[in-house]
Amino acid sequence: MEDIVIATNNKGKINDFKVIFPDYNVIGISEIIEGFDVEETGDTFEANARLKSEAAAKALNKRVIADDSGLEVFALNGEPGVYSARYAGLDKDDNANIEKVLANLEAETNRKAQFVCVISMSAPGEETKQFKGTVQGEITLSKIGDNGFGYDPIFYIEDKNKTMAQLSPEEKSEISHRGRAIDKLKAYLEGE
Repeated sequence: MEDIVIATNNKGKINDFKVIFPDYNVIGISEIIEGFDVEETGDTFEANARLKSEAAAKALNKRVIADDSGLEVFALNGEPGVYSARYAGLDKDDNANIEKVLANLEAETNRKAQFVCVISMSAPGEETKQFKGTVQGEITLSKIGDNGFGYDPIFYIEDKNKTMAQLSPEEKSEISHRGRAIDKLKAYLEGE
């Protein structure tokens, strides 16, 4: 079974990759390098994903995948965007982030939003490749569901008549922004 190293310490993301790549041994970078972290100084998902994958590939001298993803709420001019994980502060508190989005949208009728994921694949001596996936939805008035992580409990998908947090991991991987970006990565790896 081939290894895929993911340059993240986020267990939710690692689990998403494991569901989508069942034929691979998915390894979080913290299993190889303790305390590995890259400061996300980019102002786009593409820039942050590239920073992480290139730093990890250099550190390990092997192919590494990284992603940057987040929520864009149209009525909030795309916020929280690249600041999704730290929207309410630097502590990456999912509940605080959700509460801030809900408070900022309190009087807003346009609740349309999208999840965005950019996957970056880097290897020594090779050009970095990137793959983008999005999923459209709306922000609910309160949290619904117990699955997933991040903003999943407030992201409603009309086609499913559920929030992301009400979907099983398999259902989520079929329609999620990360699933769509990973499908593009898989097609590239398989030479399609």
